[in-house]
Amino acid sequence: MSNPVFDQIKNIIDSNDVVLFMKGTADFPSCGFSAKVSHILADLGVSFKDVNILEDDSLRQGLKEFSNWPTFPQLYVKGELVGGCDIIREMHESGELAQLFKDNAISCH
Repeated sequence: MSNPVFDQIKNIIDSNDVVLFMKGTADFPSCGFSAKVSHILADLGVSFKDVNILEDDSLRQGLKEFSNWPTFPQLYVKGELVGGCDIIREMHESGELAQLFKDNAISCH
């Protein structure tokens, strides 16, 4: 049986190379962790789709089940969950995040 929330999440992920499910928006983050990941992506010059999980409780709860990841933000690249704030920060500091974008033909500087 199809799950409408999972279908919605899959559609968002499939329609965008880089998706950040976050609290708030890239312009107005509602938590420090979401702000940090959003700023890292901006610093790298990566275009991304921001999805405010605070606007839709069924999306927020559904995403936890979909990803099997309990916290936000959640960064997806080419349909794959990369991780949350700590993982993204560590990958950025090591250069691994920029390499991930390069490996997936996603422009960054």
